Amino acid sequence: MFDLIQQRIADFFSASGRGWVIVADILLVTLLNYYLLKLVRGTRAWKILIGMGVFVFALYLSDVFGLQTLHYILQKASILAPVALVILLLPEMRRFIQDFAKLGLWPEKFLSSEAGPGDIIIESLGEAVEEMAEQNIGALIAIEREERLDTIARSGVQLNAKVTAELVGAIFYHGNPLHDGAAIVRVDTVAAAACRLPLSENTAIDSHYHMRHRAGIGLSEQFDCVVIIVSEERGEISIAVGGELLVQTGREDLCQSLTTLLSKTTGFGARKKSRKRRAAEEDSSEEEENSLEEKAS
Repeated sequence: MFDLIQQRIADFFSASGRGWVIVADILLVTLLNYYLLKLVRGTRAWKILIGMGVFVFALYLSDVFGLQTLHYILQKASILAPVALVILLLPEMRRFIQDFAKLGLWPEKFLSSEAGPGDIIIESLGEAVEEMAEQNIGALIAIEREERLDTIARSGVQLNAKVTAELVGAIFYHGNPLHDGAAIVRVDTVAAAACRLPLSENTAIDSHYHMRHRAGIGLSEQFDCVVIIVSEERGEISIAVGGELLVQTGREDLCQSLTTLLSKTTGFGARKKSRKRRAAEEDSSEEEENSLEEKAS
């Protein structure tokens, strides 16, 4: 029996190499299905796929039990299924195609046409966000990465103003008519404000996160960007990226996260050190210098 199994395996992986091609084909299809399911899990697309499964099952049962009229209607409706799927799953398909550029096969310089925001811009955003969080002022700030948010920016008021802490704070001040919406940051400018964002339909989002957080997560699901969210109720600072929500402990944590998340387009490299860490290193270097001077004397 064991010899027969060995023989079958040897015949499968014969010199023709066809067996290896079949194995590679199966692995690639499995990997593709895995990433597709991972992409749509917990989203609106997941419910659509479940609905399609129910539709196919109903089509099969109508044929088995001889329900000719129902089977005829479902069969004719299935002709339009490919077109309907493309329309319904357009945002998810767009994300899936864009993710091919993130497999590390292409140099970053070919993926990004512009440099991202620098340290000064990140510090300005951190300062503004910290002040708004302390005053419980809600805010949504979307920072472009490798993809421009032109369609989102067109839904708001065009500004094209230099990013400063004062400008960002003024945009989201309650008396400002531009505060109700999102601001779009492009490199070192606020491209637009009062922009409308798509809401996420992810059912896994915690119930205590409301419209502002769902809008930030929804934008990060459909576009390659980083969204800063300030909660008006709790004064909590969060970052939405790739459909995930990352809670920040404060200004320094936010600046470090932004530096890391934007490093792919800015070329920053290593994470920026916090002020406390820099101060500790400076104190350490001063102590070493003083110690060397004492020994020399």
